Amino acid sequence: MNHNTERDLPRLVGSLTLVLPRMLCRFGIQAFWFKHKAYKAARIFRRELTNQGLDTSTIQRLTDSYFEGSNPFKLLRALR
Repeated sequence: MNHNTERDLPRLVGSLTLVLPRMLCRFGIQAFWFKHKAYKAARIFRRELTNQGLDTSTIQRLTDSYFEGSNPFKLLRALR
């Protein structure tokens, strides 16, 4: 089996140009839904902490640290 890499390179570039926009769009949609669910969870978390009687500054600090872990771009940087 003889593979010519010069012929495979344009085919690879062509298939990447077809797949890459779809992948980026899909990642954007998934990141949006992930952020939406995380925001909803942070609101519930904040409400439950308020019901337990914690002070406002502690609630804000805990909610910020809870919500900060749901940034998809920070998660991707951590995977590198």
